[in-house]
Amino acid sequence: MSLSDLDKRSREIFRSIVESYLETGEPVGSRNVSRNLSMSLSPASVRNVMSDLEHLGLLHSPHTSAGRLPTEIGLRFFVDALLEVGDLTEAERREIEVQVRASNEAHSTEQVLTEASQMLSGLSMGAGVVLTHKSDTRLKHIEFVRIEPQKALVILVSEDGSVENRVVDLPSNLPSSALVEATNYLNAQIQGRTLSDIRSELERVRDADQAELDQLSQKVISAGLAVWGGDNPSDPGTLIVRGRSNLLTDLDAVEDLERIRLLFDDLENKKDLIQLLGLAEKGDGVRIFIGSENNLFSLSGSSLVVSPYRDANQRIVGVLGVIGPTRLNYARVIPMVDYTARLVSKILK
Repeated sequence: MSLSDLDKRSREIFRSIVESYLETGEPVGSRNVSRNLSMSLSPASVRNVMSDLEHLGLLHSPHTSAGRLPTEIGLRFFVDALLEVGDLTEAERREIEVQVRASNEAHSTEQVLTEASQMLSGLSMGAGVVLTHKSDTRLKHIEFVRIEPQKALVILVSEDGSVENRVVDLPSNLPSSALVEATNYLNAQIQGRTLSDIRSELERVRDADQAELDQLSQKVISAGLAVWGGDNPSDPGTLIVRGRSNLLTDLDAVEDLERIRLLFDDLENKKDLIQLLGLAEKGDGVRIFIGSENNLFSLSGSSLVVSPYRDANQRIVGVLGVIGPTRLNYARVIPMVDYTARLVSKILK
């Protein structure tokens, strides 16, 4: 049995256990679950389902005779698949806006962030947290290290000696060689420049290469030496060469085709680099770390709910959120963090 195989009854029992845990923090027994279900099930039937859920790793029993508690895997499954995230009331939105905007009267970004952190702490009954970094930090070294098939650690070393590590998601088809090439290429280019600077430069070079590619491609196609493979000539795809024997008497055409091949390779590399830098520089939406997933703070038995905020140029300059026990009221905290981050972004503009 897998998580995708959970039927309606199993999901309802699991939801009841998790919601009870989030409210009380106490283990839940089959008799209490049976009383709280909308369907009619005996405690014995509930115990059988709870045993299956425990086998799947969603529940555990702190003592042999006690009820069940959700595991970290169970909480993650609940948050990702079963949680019904509510919305803030108009009164809650006003309360957040009044507190955060009031701190902006002093025209101090630090005061805005401090107030946002304190406000989140008060409303969530957790600890408010704000992490910032300088958007104009000039870099000395950058490195991409694959740590999982679709995750990489980005190590950023600034000119002032500070080191920042970021974990980014990778496209499924990105080869390891692209990470090595990105590391080597960027370290030759990035000295004394910011991530935004180097990313803008790569985009400019990519666009220039694309223009040259279009021009050369059209030249050899017009000469009848090649045709585009695929339905979209503007999309760099497969270039099918025909009349190869004619190339022996046309050295210029040979050079043009070789240049096109090199440009294709270069464009592909630039695309990988820009994508990697974008992943290192940006991130969207509310992120939730539960229990041991929360390596950022190394706090056992805690959860972290964070969302990025942006500056006037739409660049992410930090994150804010809430740290608390794993039995956070996620349905309430998630929209609260999201709204506060969007409000702070608006103020910083």
